[in-house]
Amino acid sequence: MIAALEARVELRDLYDRFRDPKAIRALAKEIEREAQKLSKPINIMEVCGGHTHTIMKYGLLQLLPENIRFIHGPGCPVCIMPKERIDHAYILAMQDDVILCTLGDMIKVPGSRGSLQDARSRGADVRFVYSPLDVLKIARENPNKKVIFFAIGFETTTPMTAALLQKAIEEGMENLLLHINHVTVPEVMRELIDSRDEHIDSYNNQIDAFLGPSHVSVIAGSKIYEEFPARYGRPVVVAGFEPVDVMEGVLMLVRQFAEGRCEVEVQYRRSVTREGNKKAQELIDRYFVKRELFKWRGLGNIPKSAWRLREEFSAYDAERIYTLPKEEIEDHKLCICGDILRGMAKPTECQVFGTACTPAKPLGSCMVSSEGACAAYYKYGNLLKEVE
Repeated sequence: MIAALEARVELRDLYDRFRDPKAIRALAKEIEREAQKLSKPINIMEVCGGHTHTIMKYGLLQLLPENIRFIHGPGCPVCIMPKERIDHAYILAMQDDVILCTLGDMIKVPGSRGSLQDARSRGADVRFVYSPLDVLKIARENPNKKVIFFAIGFETTTPMTAALLQKAIEEGMENLLLHINHVTVPEVMRELIDSRDEHIDSYNNQIDAFLGPSHVSVIAGSKIYEEFPARYGRPVVVAGFEPVDVMEGVLMLVRQFAEGRCEVEVQYRRSVTREGNKKAQELIDRYFVKRELFKWRGLGNIPKSAWRLREEFSAYDAERIYTLPKEEIEDHKLCICGDILRGMAKPTECQVFGTACTPAKPLGSCMVSSEGACAAYYKYGNLLKEVE
């Protein structure tokens, strides 16, 4: 008991250190000093929705000089899921003798037929799980039903889905199926740069640098970003999710520009290495292979940006076993989630933001997800008003 309390106190102290107002203000002053050396503004895209929420929650926008700006990226696995994939989940959930399981806010995202929450209200057995491995217990307890895991997430959660499949194979489990929607970060970063470089209207549409996602990088390693300085001339700093992490990451990027450098750096050194978690990478490669194309909501089809099951594991592939529609479905006409996911618009520029579209009645995925940019702006909008 005492040991547990001591550990809790140490953890709280650790969090306090990375949220220390004095440290945040000191970093802000250093950023301002370095930013004075710049010849033009810098637009930094934070790829991950976790960074977006930290930036909004802790009021980091107000602390930065005018020539340092954030562009919110598509780093939310719920937000980027196109309606046709959500419809797949809905259709599967409505099948007889099926239990559909998924993670996070996926249950609330509306497709063209409704959300998984709607499917549950119509009698479907839809269950939220905290970990893919929770699905094993459900499958064991329901041997006469098909248990389908609608798998989402970036590199962070992909190894857990692979581990789920491995356990199912080891146990000879025949009633567990997977619908794979795991996506990868470098390909979408590449797409965002290429699409902007073709149509640069102003520096506001230009991505000058990236704040790289920390948890993705724990798995994949910082090496996945090395092409961006080398090929595109965009530096990347992998930063943690706490406010001190974010501010230090911004400072590192600003210093690169001030010093004429362009490289990959790791602020989140306590967890990220260049090589990443090799065992997790091997597990992914054992069971998955890249899709030729995968549609990202608001971004379109991006080559090699998502995983599918290898052919030898097709017996576990819900997309092969069930007949599912392939037609692409447009988003709500009033919703600009696509532009927001591209970083081409802010949530407050959407005419239905905070009125017809709220977390209680969302029209788009960016408002549904707890990591979505619209949800962040809605929750912390009082802070945003101070900088606009």
